[in-house]
Amino acid sequence: MAAISGLIRVMEKAARKAGGRLRRDFGEVEHLQVSRKGPSDFVSKADQQAERAIYDELLQARPDWGFVLEEAGVIEGDPDKPRWIIDPLDGTSNFLHGIPHFAISIAVQEPKLGGGGWGEVTAGLVYQPITDETFWAEKSRGAWLQDARLRVSGRRQLSEALFATGTPYQAHGNFAEWAKIFAAIGPQVAGIRRFGSAALDLAWVAAGRYDGFWESELSPWDTAAGCLLVREAGGFVTDYRGRSQPICDEQVIAGNDPLHSRLHKIIAGALKG
Repeated sequence: MAAISGLIRVMEKAARKAGGRLRRDFGEVEHLQVSRKGPSDFVSKADQQAERAIYDELLQARPDWGFVLEEAGVIEGDPDKPRWIIDPLDGTSNFLHGIPHFAISIAVQEPKLGGGGWGEVTAGLVYQPITDETFWAEKSRGAWLQDARLRVSGRRQLSEALFATGTPYQAHGNFAEWAKIFAAIGPQVAGIRRFGSAALDLAWVAAGRYDGFWESELSPWDTAAGCLLVREAGGFVTDYRGRSQPICDEQVIAGNDPLHSRLHKIIAGALKG
């Protein structure tokens, strides 16, 4: 087992603080499902309060670091220091409907050497409050679930593989593109799942629960931690053109070596047609 660094401990403390609040709020959402007003306003406040709890905890620990926050936007810090990339509630629609599948995602991104933008992600953590699972990774130190080392699955055949994806929905996503990809992949694989949290999808690829994942039009806070988890678990993450970037969000393909390669070829072929 790798010794848990001080940085990961700070991240986990922040995630668990917000996660406890989300668990309590989730119980309230289940009751609000039957109310006339519905839970939408309540969930929005829960999201914001979780983000504030994470922000306060991390600011205290690293007061000169910047933030990229889903709700509050970009908060600049010392340009020579790393910044946090945070999604306080990935899987908001699940939370809203009383479905116990959502997560907190926190990542650390380093400034590029010599200035001028942002570079690699060096630490990432995905915390699932309902199951109390902490997936974490640091660059060159592997990926872990609590104190157990993670490895991507060893499956090599599409016919045995279970993939995850996200589907377009109201005012979000390209239905025509997704339909082409799904039509090309679906007949060749053992199954496709859409559980509604990209951060958890990527964490589950790292854990070998899924064999691969694809989705487009995500945001950096959805995938920053998950991309590192997959890579540190021995997998590959690229965009649809096969380019490896520190954070793949507009287009994401993740999986072990042989299945990532096959998935990339299928998607590229589908989009040419």
